[in-house]
Amino acid sequence: MVATRMRDTAFKRVLRTMRLGTAVKIEGPSGDLILQNDSTRAAVFLAGGIGITPFRSIVHWAAKDKLSNRIVLFYSNRRPEDAPFLAELQSLERDNPKYKLIASMTEMEKSHQPWNGETGLIDQGMLGRHLKGAASPIYYIAGPPAMVKGLHEMLSKAGINDDDIRAEEFAGY
Repeated sequence: MVATRMRDTAFKRVLRTMRLGTAVKIEGPSGDLILQNDSTRAAVFLAGGIGITPFRSIVHWAAKDKLSNRIVLFYSNRRPEDAPFLAELQSLERDNPKYKLIASMTEMEKSHQPWNGETGLIDQGMLGRHLKGAASPIYYIAGPPAMVKGLHEMLSKAGINDDDIRAEEFAGY
């Protein structure tokens, strides 16, 4: 699957006006965000915006193959209407008892939809509330560069070993 957020950039303007069926050349994916083999350790996914794409694939795979890995997905967006795949990710919780979604919205005052979940940025307090009993988790981060950097720094300051943090930045083109 290829996913992108349609922003007003030169690339996205061309993409938006392309005729359906136009052939395109796509390179990638690049990076190495793959689920660890050690299913005794929880996988904690920290995603922002379109950075959800690799985690969506992993969560689908884990449900389909009934993997024994515990997966906790923290997914931050401005508003529910800005959150790609939100309903799908929520429904996957029914298919996989080892998977938990914690979605958080940062700009609900601008939303036209109701929201009963978390609000605010993903922070140490939010992680602490939802990761009780998670056995030495491995953290995976994907999203905009500033978010990835901030979450990586937060985890490092909390004493998480850098070997237990895997990150990918998603730049907007």
